Amino acid sequence: MTEPTLRALAASFTVFAYAALCAAIYWRRRRQRVASKRRASALAGSGAGAATLVLYASQTGQAEALAWQTGGWLHAAGTPARVMPLNEVDIDLLRRAPKALFIASTYGEGDAPDGASRFAEHVMGAKAELSSLRYAVLALGDRQYANFCRFGRLLDEWLHAAGATRSFDRIEVDNAEPATLAAWQAQCGGGAAADDTTDASDAAAAAAMPWRLASRSLLNEGSAGAPVYRLAFTPMAAPAAGWESGDIARLALASDPGRPRDYSIASIPADGSLELLVRQEQRPDGRLGAASGLLTSALRLGDTVQLQLRPHRNFRLGENLERPLLLIGNGTGLAGLRSHLRARAAQGRHDNWLVFGERNAQHDFLCRAEIEAWQQAGVLRRLDMVFSRDQAERLYVQHRLLQRLDEARAWIAGGAAIYVCGSLQGMASGVDAALRQIAGDALMRELAAAGRYRRDVY
Repeated sequence: MTEPTLRALAASFTVFAYAALCAAIYWRRRRQRVASKRRASALAGSGAGAATLVLYASQTGQAEALAWQTGGWLHAAGTPARVMPLNEVDIDLLRRAPKALFIASTYGEGDAPDGASRFAEHVMGAKAELSSLRYAVLALGDRQYANFCRFGRLLDEWLHAAGATRSFDRIEVDNAEPATLAAWQAQCGGGAAADDTTDASDAAAAAAMPWRLASRSLLNEGSAGAPVYRLAFTPMAAPAAGWESGDIARLALASDPGRPRDYSIASIPADGSLELLVRQEQRPDGRLGAASGLLTSALRLGDTVQLQLRPHRNFRLGENLERPLLLIGNGTGLAGLRSHLRARAAQGRHDNWLVFGERNAQHDFLCRAEIEAWQQAGVLRRLDMVFSRDQAERLYVQHRLLQRLDEARAWIAGGAAIYVCGSLQGMASGVDAALRQIAGDALMRELAAAGRYRRDVY
């Protein structure tokens, strides 16, 4: 069989595998929607009593999972519950409700998660009178960040200033710490025998499972920056838990059990392996970071590590599957963008624009052969690589967006969805400011509310 024929067969198989994956995802989502409706109906009960609102502000899905668990505890205790995302809540609903429980993550530099941005602006930004409402707040955060639980605190203060009465004091959780979550569970009537109605395939992550390190390669040899490695893992058990482009792999360390590390998955299931892009971190004393040191150095080929696959709904393609994509990022943020581009390539979609930044073209053009092949094949309709140190003046992705202002406006007007992945400091805030300069604050708020502006930044 000739080489062109083999290539054609391989391409056909890839398209077929991706089509099968899309079909499986469609039916899984359909089952999940049906299950969610049934679960919501069950939690609401007969409607004889007023339902307690369980409202969540989620970015990666943790707050949503906890909201469904909370609804289950209330239901088991005989209290009807209604679980909703904060972006679907308005003042009138809060005024009519006798009680509401808020589960609120903090995102970025102390901001509301994207799933609560509309509520934060339009509801919290207005004066309100909520004296008939009793409420409580579970604030989720990470003490490694300066603005620990800031959005949850602001939400609590806003509700109290509007006249609402606290059922109990705000509970703040550091990195899903079990003791504080147990305190919330106790306050909500949850116990060992409570009916937990959370659908693990819908709102929560799959259990951790062992993955074998199949390959590891250095992507930026000679770079002035820290080494970046591409790692490929294969499952030890079959069938492996599935994932979608945009999802996350979580690594929990025995040496640091309270600080799990999340990594954007850089591949799609049709690739046959789960791939990560990991930058090696070095401490001031010269030791490698616990997680990056394990993955990039200590772990040998053939060794296994426990990884938990976590759905990242706010960064999945979702309803944007048929839209043009404007993908923006830097550094190891290429991982989340790469998974989307691999999905788009398998789907045969060529309406993609990648704007990506690193240090130097000579050493830091991550996944160069693959990206250039996508450009040559037309998968990338536009490609803008931005290398900050290849000229006297520092140039970053946000600057390139402003240089391409007219094209960016045309893509947005043409229905494009925007995905941003990479560093929180500098890049994400700079890109957000550039996009608002390009499209205007009002339109960017509309895009975020419609799911056409999605971010995975860290």
